[in-house]
Amino acid sequence: MSVAERVVAALADVEGLRPAVERSWGSAVDLTPEAVQVRLIATRLPLPPLLARAAAVVRPVLADTEWAGATLRLIVTDVDAGAFS
Repeated sequence: MSVAERVVAALADVEGLRPAVERSWGSAVDLTPEAVQVRLIATRLPLPPLLARAAAVVRPVLADTEWAGATLRLIVTDVDAGAFS
């Protein structure tokens, strides 16, 4: 399993966020030497605690990889309409 797939798998434990998938689950994650970017869709609000939880589950996945020291960017690309009800 690739690092991107492991990041997506870890995020499955965070209720209220899901990967913003284009082609495959791993397409929601960009890995560069400087940063790890994860595109997400929020299905609940408020965002700050959801993003804090997401960071807490993603960081351990990156711990023993070349991206351990990279900046982690969690990018909410959309908010599901159901989050506002």
